[in-house]
Amino acid sequence: MKLILIFAFTFTAYVGYTQTTKQAAIKSIDDKQELYATTAKKIWGFAEVGYQEERSSALLQQTLKDAGFTIEAGVAGEPTAFIATAGSGKPVIAVLGEFDALPGVSQEAVPELKPIVGQKAGHACGHHLFGTASAAAAIAVKNWLVANKKSGTIKFYGCPAEEGGSGKVYMVRDGFFKNVDLVFHWHPGAINSARFGSGALANKSGKFRFYGVASHAAGSPERGRSALDGVEAMNAMVNMLREHVNDKTRIHYVITRGGEAPNVVPAFAEVYYYVRHPNRDQVKSVWERVTQAAQGAAIGTGTRYEVEITGGTYDLLYNEVLAKLVNNNLQSVGGYTLTDAEKEFAAKIQQTFSSPPALSTTAEIEKFGTKEEQASGSTDVGDVSWVVPTAGLSTATWVPGTAAHSWQAVAAGGTTIGTKGMLVAAKTMAGSMIDAFTDPKITEEAWAEFKKRVGDKFVYEPLLGDRKPALDYRK
Repeated sequence: MKLILIFAFTFTAYVGYTQTTKQAAIKSIDDKQELYATTAKKIWGFAEVGYQEERSSALLQQTLKDAGFTIEAGVAGEPTAFIATAGSGKPVIAVLGEFDALPGVSQEAVPELKPIVGQKAGHACGHHLFGTASAAAAIAVKNWLVANKKSGTIKFYGCPAEEGGSGKVYMVRDGFFKNVDLVFHWHPGAINSARFGSGALANKSGKFRFYGVASHAAGSPERGRSALDGVEAMNAMVNMLREHVNDKTRIHYVITRGGEAPNVVPAFAEVYYYVRHPNRDQVKSVWERVTQAAQGAAIGTGTRYEVEITGGTYDLLYNEVLAKLVNNNLQSVGGYTLTDAEKEFAAKIQQTFSSPPALSTTAEIEKFGTKEEQASGSTDVGDVSWVVPTAGLSTATWVPGTAAHSWQAVAAGGTTIGTKGMLVAAKTMAGSMIDAFTDPKITEEAWAEFKKRVGDKFVYEPLLGDRKPALDYRK
């Protein structure tokens, strides 16, 4: 009887210790809240666009190095990409971190439109929070592995140029995910959710450059061949094309160069295109038709054109096993409530919206469902998800009702609202990874589902081909 009692006590103590260490790992993120808030705010202030994130990347590298990670910098031909590693052996679990800003959305952390003087970019997609939260989760898990003397490897992937530069695609193409067992990620947003099926569209992007002949627009117009005419003719044909594509297709463009003066026939003009669809084969088909429009425009205007493919990403492959795991941890972590000062800030932001949701939704977690839902954006996480089982979540780092890529997102992301949502994401990912390190069945079941979804005949081929990273796509 005495032996049984001792065994029962020991077993109970072991179970309690395991549960405590997971909670201790999560609590350690709160304990370092000031460090992570400062890190995120610095990256928010750097506001560096794709492949130019030198200070942002260096700061995250140093943060992880200080925590005991080894750093492999400049991977996949991308100067600002890096991989931070801690631990050894199997399983190998990775967390993704981003840190690039968007051009054209400079904004102070105030609830009215107020660009920062002299700054051309801003974190309108919250990647300053993304990279920092993922680093925080990686550090917490690394410390948990050490404290519990567990085998396993934690990797942080520093991923540049998500916004149009397809940074992760080159990392996938060059085999940097080859030995990874599971991948976790997250994204800033206006709600807390780990819903199954919150996916992304496949996307292909590139710049069409037209070359003409300069001439005096009034004195000798007959000698000129307008490159801008080529761009406008192309755009006209693509806009007619919209009537004859699948209704889930999305086509966007901006004219990045249109000439210098009205009285000079433009010798050079450029238009930047995105094509999106839930199915990457449809993206390829529509992109070919867009290219044909460029060919026709060049012929019709007496110009010539070139196209540079700058990005290409897969649709996101779902993994229900991992999605449920992340959702369970998000439910356990929970949301957060706004302080009076945060409510005042949020209320002013919401005055710029129509029919905004309640501010209390920051404390709520979206219901998890098994119906696959299609998102409207794109991400290079899609390529990762087709080579390794992957799952993520979104947390409320913005005022409820905020749209991504807006000045309102930049503003809230630079406040304590952004910090609170960031910490929810960090703790959720840390808990999910600890569960995966603890229970080998999670990895086994995730891979079984992954193989079933991918199929036996799938071979990964990047949409952007064999080109080198477009390091100057934002220049």
